[in-house]
Formats: sequence, C-alpha cells, structure tokens
Amino acid sequence: MSDAIIDQIEAKHLKTDLPDIQVGDTVDMHLRIVEGDKERVQVFSGVVIKVTGKGVNRMVTVRRIVANEGVERVLPLHSPRLSKIEIKRRGHVRRARLHYLRDRVGKARRLRDRQRGLKHDIEVPGEADHVEPPEPMVAQSAETQEQTAEANGEAKA
Repeated sequence: MSDAIIDQIEAKHLKTDLPDIQVGDTVDMHLRIVEGDKERVQVFSGVVIKVTGKGVNRMVTVRRIVANEGVERVLPLHSPRLSKIEIKRRGHVRRARLHYLRDRVGKARRLRDRQRGLKHDIEVPGEADHVEPPEPMVAQSAETQEQTAEANGEAKA
C-alpha cells in the first residue's frame, strides 16, 4: 500500500525528456549553477562510467580529465538542477562499470565507438536523418530488363 503511494509521489518528479544514457557514452551535462542572485548553465562533459538506481534515485557517474587530473561527478538524472543532457558519442563497452578507466592514461583511455568499432567520432544515431543504402546492382538478363521496363511503364528503345 505504501509503495503505491511513494511511487505516485515520485512520478510527479520524474523527467520524461531524458535520452537513453548508457555506460560508455560521452555526454554533455548542462547544470544550472546559482551564484548569489544570478543563475548560469555550466557544461560538464565526460564519459559515463556508472549508472545506478531507478526512478527518482537514478544516478550517473561522469568522469573527465581536467589539467591531467581525473574528475568524477555523480549526478542525479531527475534533478531540477540538470537542465539538459546531450549524448556526443556512444562507446562500445563490455562492462557495467568502467572503473578501470581511472588507471588508464592517454590513448588507452579511449573507447571504441558502438557503431562500427572505430575510435573516432561519428554522429549519434537519431540526430541525423536516416539514409537507406542503395540497392546492390544485379546483372539482369534481356528478358528481365524488358519485364522491369514494362512494369515501370517505360517505352522500349
């Protein structure tokens, strides 16, 4: 009984516009920072090394390197201070937690891209228009060419 009431109260605070964040993604977290009477947005970009919790308690740990020093930040996804999340790149990983990245330096810290297994940046799926690949060219016999021309309503040459 009490679980239903708690779920109902928490449902009011859940954000519905969050992207599907997974471990290995390189993200930009736009955070609202209040300084005195002013408010500004600060971007914290890095690699998601851990996702925990569910519902309102869902948290992500984002790691980045600043001045050759690793900085990790644990951010609640449904916080009102988190204004926007942009997924810059999706990384191919085989672990649920990427704590081993703490020991890596330089190029060893890079993750393969989830699309093609490449280590360079490509567009995130869904952001660019999807283009169907062209159909492969197949050699046709003379009869098949005539049938195709008739089906398309083309006149014989």
